[in-house]
Amino acid sequence: MRLFLEHTKRQINLLDGAWVFKCDNNKVGEIEKWYDSKLDGETIIVPSCWNNKLGMLKYEGVCYYQKEFYFVGGTLRINFGAVMTYAKVYLDSAYLGEHYGGFTAFDFIVEKVAEGYHTLTVMVDNSFNEISIPQKKVDWAHYGGITRSVSVELLNKITILSNKFDYRLTGNNAKCSFTVKLYNASNKTVSDKIKFYVNGEKMTEIKVTLEPNEYKTLKTKSFKVENVKLWDVNKPNLYSVSIESSTDDLFDRVGFRKVEVKSKKIYLNGKAIKLLGVNRHEEVGDLGMAFPPQLMYRDVDIIKDLNCNTIRGSHYPNNPVFVDILDEQGMTFWSEIPVWGCGFSPETLADERVIARGLKMHQEMVEQYYNHPSIIIWGMHNEIESQKEESVNMTKTFYNYLKENGGNRIVTYASNHALTDICYEYCDIICINQYTGWYGEDYHSWDKAVEDIYSYINSLGYGDKPVVMSEFGAAALYGYHTFDNVKWTEEYQANLLTYSIDCFMNKYKMSGTYVWQFSDIRTCEEMGLNRAREFNNKGIVNEYRKPKLAYSAVKEIYGKINRIK
Repeated sequence: MRLFLEHTKRQINLLDGAWVFKCDNNKVGEIEKWYDSKLDGETIIVPSCWNNKLGMLKYEGVCYYQKEFYFVGGTLRINFGAVMTYAKVYLDSAYLGEHYGGFTAFDFIVEKVAEGYHTLTVMVDNSFNEISIPQKKVDWAHYGGITRSVSVELLNKITILSNKFDYRLTGNNAKCSFTVKLYNASNKTVSDKIKFYVNGEKMTEIKVTLEPNEYKTLKTKSFKVENVKLWDVNKPNLYSVSIESSTDDLFDRVGFRKVEVKSKKIYLNGKAIKLLGVNRHEEVGDLGMAFPPQLMYRDVDIIKDLNCNTIRGSHYPNNPVFVDILDEQGMTFWSEIPVWGCGFSPETLADERVIARGLKMHQEMVEQYYNHPSIIIWGMHNEIESQKEESVNMTKTFYNYLKENGGNRIVTYASNHALTDICYEYCDIICINQYTGWYGEDYHSWDKAVEDIYSYINSLGYGDKPVVMSEFGAAALYGYHTFDNVKWTEEYQANLLTYSIDCFMNKYKMSGTYVWQFSDIRTCEEMGLNRAREFNNKGIVNEYRKPKLAYSAVKEIYGKINRIK
């Protein structure tokens, strides 16, 4: 699902709505072959999190989903927007394949499907093991389910499966090319012309011949787009792009912009930019991570009102619809994969299976989100043991992949080992997570803490890299007020954030701040922090987007920084 039609020639049937659902508490579904017959269960709505169901708030394990649908016959593509976290998929009892990772799309193409009614069965497992990403100890709720849309599509002859749009800016002109993945859905050899358009104007075409059921990836010759209007913060100029064969098409939107890092600063389109933002989990109220698009718009409206120009998608790829909104609204975005923190032991970080799984997640994120101009930062991991040797190979592997394949973007990670980190070589900007004033010292000691951070970075020879405070903040219970500046009150949170941001941006001239966090979120028991309400309450709005005092405080200081920068 996107904010625009991706196809006009392709027949698509959305399978959102009522599915049959059955919880497999005892993990007998595969043994008893639940996928081989009509599922004896109850109704659940897709997309959703199964944690919405009474008695399943903290359920971890296996559940089955089943949906009957009609298909006209031919080559079928089944597309899942996201399944939390591991899925096995069956069509009419036949095993199609599996996918691991709860935040990116995946699909299956099935040939020679007969006309008539068919049964789609999905085994979903949100449990954890030694190579899980994320690990069980993670600072958000262990949601499960089919959390984004599902569709079935009829593929006809040469179809366009994916598109990557590349460009290089020279003055007001752009030298561009498309890379496309094609598939012949026919059981015969097919020849066709693939035509490429920008804003409705044909730029180039390629003649192709594909054998039956053949996949082929092609790159066009370069072409020029003149007098481009740049995509920028609050000036989000977008261009429509499309690729067409005789029987299929694929539409997308792109923006032209240039991101650079030099001399301790971040530049967007040749101008230094201060990143003023928040960390945002894709979670709302009782709906969990099955986030309705209209509420995504509301979140962006609220965050723009906060005087932000950036959002960090903590800690996983967000719904493409949300990133579409950011493209439209001129809000920059930091997208990352869910390699999160203290749940990863040094041994797990060094495990080649974990590194390979993380690399696969990066590959899926890059392929699916490459054309979004709002994404200016790729994030590799968050709060891992980056002060230990076991973290170096993972960081280097991810960094090299993203620099080579991620396009014109900043590559970084968020470290909570500011004074001992040994991976700063493998990032374009240095991003620090630190909660001075909440865990440990009084927040008035931020000045010395920042001086120590800069001193350590300079001692390593990385003083030319921009520094961003990627997480900082304090918890506050919505509606808890006192006349005293004490923890857990809205007053304390507002005062801490005001002091911190002033220290980072005005006194030490950092390149950006991302407040932790936008909204309160449900968390898990494994964190062991005995948090009030079992929520991470550091949001400047609560889980239903009701503002705390900190909202106005951050809005005021971000507004002042925007006016004087």
